[in-house]
Amino acid sequence: MAAFTVGLLVSLAAVTVVAAPPASAGSITANADALDGTCASLRVYSGSSSVGYVARSGAGYGFTSSASGATSFRLEATQLGRYEVIGSDGKPAYQSIVGFILAGDSYGDRADFTVTKAGDRYRFTATATGQVMGSFLWSLGAASSSYTIALATATGCYIPPDIDPGVTGTAAPGIDGSGKLVGTIDAHAHVTAAAAFGGRMHCGEAWASGGVQVALAGCDTHRSLNVGALFEAIIGGTDPVNSPEDGWPTFGDWPQHNSLLHEQSYFRGIERSWRSGQRVLNALLVANRAICELFPYRDTSCDEMDQIRTQSRYLYSMQDYIDAQNGGAGKGWFRIAATPAQVRNIAAQGKLAVTIGVENSEIFGCREINDVPQCTTAQIDAGLNELQALGVSGIYPVHKFDNAFGGTRFDSGVSGAFVNLGNLLSTGHWWTATSCTGPSDNEQPLVNDDLVRLLSFGAVGLPPGAVLPIYPSGKICNTRGLTSLGRYLIQTMMQRGMIIHVDHMSVKTAQAVLDMATAAHYPGVTSVHSWSDPAMIDQILALGGFVATYAHSVPEFLSEWRANNAAPHGSTIVGYGYGTDVNGLGDQANPRPNATADPLVYPFTAPNGTTVNKQTFGSRTFDLNTDGAAQYGLFADWTTDLIQQSGSDSPLLRKQLMSGAEAYVQMWEQAIAW
Repeated sequence: MAAFTVGLLVSLAAVTVVAAPPASAGSITANADALDGTCASLRVYSGSSSVGYVARSGAGYGFTSSASGATSFRLEATQLGRYEVIGSDGKPAYQSIVGFILAGDSYGDRADFTVTKAGDRYRFTATATGQVMGSFLWSLGAASSSYTIALATATGCYIPPDIDPGVTGTAAPGIDGSGKLVGTIDAHAHVTAAAAFGGRMHCGEAWASGGVQVALAGCDTHRSLNVGALFEAIIGGTDPVNSPEDGWPTFGDWPQHNSLLHEQSYFRGIERSWRSGQRVLNALLVANRAICELFPYRDTSCDEMDQIRTQSRYLYSMQDYIDAQNGGAGKGWFRIAATPAQVRNIAAQGKLAVTIGVENSEIFGCREINDVPQCTTAQIDAGLNELQALGVSGIYPVHKFDNAFGGTRFDSGVSGAFVNLGNLLSTGHWWTATSCTGPSDNEQPLVNDDLVRLLSFGAVGLPPGAVLPIYPSGKICNTRGLTSLGRYLIQTMMQRGMIIHVDHMSVKTAQAVLDMATAAHYPGVTSVHSWSDPAMIDQILALGGFVATYAHSVPEFLSEWRANNAAPHGSTIVGYGYGTDVNGLGDQANPRPNATADPLVYPFTAPNGTTVNKQTFGSRTFDLNTDGAAQYGLFADWTTDLIQQSGSDSPLLRKQLMSGAEAYVQMWEQAIAW
């Protein structure tokens, strides 16, 4: 308290108001959204009169008439036109509840200031409270709107922690001489998962206003034996007993290639992949009401359409945040594209085009309860209108559960038992299956043992009166196929030129959809993360659709890629993609089995010509050879390793991967032109 009193006295002595001098050579007058990383002194004005330069004093800040005595502040963008104002001691200024602006210990809502231009000066407003930064009781604090701040170039600013993409050199252009896209496509990623499933089931963020320390902090809900650790053990096979949650800066616990409830796509990792040759990222907004309701902690609604809307806002805010980190609105490398023409324009600028799709089980509220649909054609039309207004170009009509459109393709093992329980909660019935030959939904038996093991974790339980199902051994197929509402949805999607994702459909449902597309000669059909039977893949190729393989470990990917190229219509493949399914409750690529004897050597040259070194998060350095694809940045490494490990097929694989973005966009253009 004594130190703060002294600060007030110093401020009182320095608060003499003087007329404003003309702007100096060191004055900063950039747009308000272009100040990220600025190191500046702050000079406060009341109207046209100077109050003084802001200087650290006691617990807060006072004023001095001397520029040499001013504190240097770094402006760290938290969103477009919003900043954390960090003193040279690393402490962020925050608006206290009593009016003074004080020096805090970490970022929070009150340490966020919205900055707007006011002539050659700026107005700083506490984002949370609407209070304008100025003079309050002779110290820096809440004031009237007549107060503005002049910024001048300074030195000695604190530099907050960040993550370097680890990529240097000049990349090859994003389009070739004929205007075709050059680069890879991740056709299936869930970069908005932090906002899915009620907002608490997933630990970590792809971006956060407070930077990496906030985005990649550990979560108490996921510590040892807490429910998050138990859920992750069920889904990813992690150790629920040893989960210390040491995120930033040590990352001893996560991310791992199978830490499926922890963030794996921090934006600096995505940036690394883009700088290494990725041209398109298809961001799938994902939702599942039943799984959301099983998790006891949540901040948002479990309604699936509400989850989609929340993630859409998250994705657009992510674009804005990256813009703020790169000079202002529209200047970032992460650009959302709602049309093929926009993708081509973004690629021509050398940036990453982000397309949007939707993958959820009760889309438009179209669940079924004991085979009774819970939606109408009018709801489907309204829902499609809403999604297209959000920029959505592709839809998974069926995801993990049977719904009003058709049957699902089964998962297997304990994770399959978990999803089957969700199907019971969503529809009122377990999956129903029959033995089958030819294409199948799951070649592994689904038996009571898997459900018993699931229930042994103690994190989930059966509804009262539920009886465990028993399934045939060997190849089995879902008894449910495409419904009349499903046919209406598919026909309407074709009329709108939307991309139909057949992954996750039962073979009975998928075959009916492909029959419709074949009869109509509609090319806008895809399978992009290995969730369709191989027989379905060849039919998609025959239609002129697009195919990608799940980004498995390198040997698995190469095996499937070769099989698809050898299929009856494999000769039609001109571009090929991968689907990471990052943050999507599926394992990422594990370390290559022979990596010790034949490692990827760092630094390496990426397919686009850049030089790539190992990426470091805090004190942890990632290595594909030992970590696999533990976080998104490692897909730059994985892609190069994939090409290097393909032997004599290397030229063909490289060509197809670097033509993947073009092939996807051509398919989309043809669907719209249909």
